[in-house]
Amino acid sequence: MFKGFTRFLQRPGDRLKTLFNATDAPEATLPSLRVIPRDEHPVSRRQLSENALKVLYRLQSGGYQAYLVGGCIRDALLGERPKDFDVATNATPEQVRELFRNARIIGRRFRIVHVRFGREVIEVTTFRGKPADSTPSQHTQQSEDGMLLRDNVWGSIEEDALRRDFTINALYYDVSDFTIHDWAHGVRDIEARMIRLIGDPETRYREDPVRMLRAVRFAGKLDFDIEEATAEPMYELAPLLLQIPPARMFEEVLKLFMSGYALETFHLLREFGLFQMLFPETEESFAHYHWSMPLIEKALASTDDRIRDDKPVTPAFLYAALLWPGVKARTDQLIASGMPDIPAAHQAAQQAIARQLNHTSIPKRFSIPMREIWDMQAKLPRRRGKRAFQTREHPRFRAAYDFLLLREFAGEVKPGLGKWWTDFQEVDSRAQVAMIEGVSDEGPAGSKPAGTKRRGKRRRNGRGQG
Repeated sequence: MFKGFTRFLQRPGDRLKTLFNATDAPEATLPSLRVIPRDEHPVSRRQLSENALKVLYRLQSGGYQAYLVGGCIRDALLGERPKDFDVATNATPEQVRELFRNARIIGRRFRIVHVRFGREVIEVTTFRGKPADSTPSQHTQQSEDGMLLRDNVWGSIEEDALRRDFTINALYYDVSDFTIHDWAHGVRDIEARMIRLIGDPETRYREDPVRMLRAVRFAGKLDFDIEEATAEPMYELAPLLLQIPPARMFEEVLKLFMSGYALETFHLLREFGLFQMLFPETEESFAHYHWSMPLIEKALASTDDRIRDDKPVTPAFLYAALLWPGVKARTDQLIASGMPDIPAAHQAAQQAIARQLNHTSIPKRFSIPMREIWDMQAKLPRRRGKRAFQTREHPRFRAAYDFLLLREFAGEVKPGLGKWWTDFQEVDSRAQVAMIEGVSDEGPAGSKPAGTKRRGKRRRNGRGQG
């Protein structure tokens, strides 16, 4: 058994093809149940969260159906370590909450239950069904464009499978007999490495435009292709993303760019015209600044590297990079109109953030350090006297220093300053003093703003000191 499992991990596609005869293209779009017994798939309870198993067992002991569903089963079949464990059940949210004291019902548009075990949260959803004409509006509601504004109609597992977005996510694991219930040829699409929507793609995208982002995210993460019929409507329907609340879009951006596959996902977003719906000013800057694309690509690649190395990452730095080309464009326009450098930079940052908030929200715990990273770019060239030591002690110095290296790599600013700060951090205090004394040019960012006059210090009686 273990030898077979090892072979599956090495070549999951070939193994699935042997197990399930997945040689033909998927046929119907409607669910067609296929139960895969334990000895014909590699998913083991040892791969699963103990807390997720607790939820499953308690729901089943309470007389309810309960399955692990979606990404965790898909990833296990691909030989990857499952991370997010979602449970689907025929118990209503209120019935789930009665079974778990550590449960909380969240959401109005889609009511789900979070069962919390310390830092781990198991998401429990009730089987959803297709609304009837007589269904009350408090349970289901759609906009004029077809977007689901509320979807809390309960149904059977068959209906729930049909309501899932992609075939590869319509996989249900039954812990009572360790079988996998494949409702929509998901195993076949996993073997073919294909992202395919269940149902009519245009209708499904209109129901929830975020499904376009999910298709791209899964394709980038799993290195899958997007099936032609699933991909085609994205080019026309991308503007529907503008209808999604900015708070939800912020969470989607984190999933897109902070899962370890940001660079691949970025290129797919641009290919389907989705990126400009998330960061319009950044997309506009690609035509005007030769350095903007390398800067974004390097920032995303560095984020991927840090995630793979289990190093901390923060949305503040990510957003600082993604919005910087737009901030720079606004700064240049304000300076050209006669505004001094520093006020222009501050006003440009404020304007760029204000526009971005129409597309994605940015919580203050991230927007404040993001602004500090930008502000530090004007302080880093100023190294004379005590300035270098004061800058080095700033709580955002490390992030600002990394951002400076990013700008130098992309070709926005001339190299040299980054090397100076690199050396300054590595030498002793005596050598640091010598480095400061050797500074001869603090660069454009360290000079006085254009159009201003140097003012002397004021005495207490109001007179200047020459």
